[in-house]
Amino acid sequence: MDTAQVRSEILELVARMEQTIIGQKDVIERLVIGLLANGNLLVEGLPGLAKTRAIKGLAKNLECDFSRIQFTPDLLPSDVTGTEVYYQSDKGSEFRFEAGPIFANIVLADEINRAPAKVQAALLEAMEERQVTVAGKTHKMPPLFMVMATQNPIEQEGTYPLPEAQMDRFLMHVLITYPPVEDEVKVIRLVRDEEASANEAKPAKDALPAIPQAAVFAARREIVNIHVSDAIERYFADLVQATRTPEAFGDDLKRWIEVGASPRASLALDKCSRTHAWLKGRDYVDPQDVHAIAANVFRHRLGLSYEAMGEGITPDAVVAEILAQVALT
Repeated sequence: MDTAQVRSEILELVARMEQTIIGQKDVIERLVIGLLANGNLLVEGLPGLAKTRAIKGLAKNLECDFSRIQFTPDLLPSDVTGTEVYYQSDKGSEFRFEAGPIFANIVLADEINRAPAKVQAALLEAMEERQVTVAGKTHKMPPLFMVMATQNPIEQEGTYPLPEAQMDRFLMHVLITYPPVEDEVKVIRLVRDEEASANEAKPAKDALPAIPQAAVFAARREIVNIHVSDAIERYFADLVQATRTPEAFGDDLKRWIEVGASPRASLALDKCSRTHAWLKGRDYVDPQDVHAIAANVFRHRLGLSYEAMGEGITPDAVVAEILAQVALT
């Protein structure tokens, strides 16, 4: 594929998702950035805001295997990774590995914070190492693999807070908010039309072919070559450093930030900024790319103080203050 064809395929993927997910253009863009940047995403929002629909919409329009895991407190690691099963026949007996639902291209980990610690540990290996270990044997994930996890920010009964180590391994933390009234009207009409089509039970006509995985891999190769200047690289590092030494950037940040971001935040800024620039049709990163994705990169990596939480200060407000205080040199 040449550059024009690759970009056309990816933009077609975005356009198809926008037809079925109304009023969430920023969310769609972040899901595609996560896909092209080869990272895992944490998607958070109130019930009914199309978290699952958005992820399923991405998988539906992409040539891929999709798997959904509904996380519950009684889930076992083997329910996610798979297990060794004993088989016996006339020819003898053996243990065979039966792959679990984690072995897919796009994995929806629904309500991830409902799973206990052992399940979180099993998922952590798959997310970071792109492999799982069962009965002492390592099993590799497919080349195209990403975990998109959802969680509900208000219902905390029966949940297990995600370990900081696992939170840090999510490339971005995407928030889904309420749509504007005009878009909500469009949602009503869209769902009504879908129900009418389902009731008619007519076979699908002119189904569009799925976007090939080759387009994703080709886009990733182009994104690697997006130019990042020395000044922008230093800007990445300065932004992350500001979270670690907030006292150097004003009394407010000093009071708000308890724990700063790890070097994974710098790497995520680099990957996501290059991907954002590529989607916008540029072959270089500029500050607007950094500002566009900064909140998604930082909001799950900052440890806010009790004082900040008591004042109702959100991670996004902290990130906005960091962007205002740290200059591009």
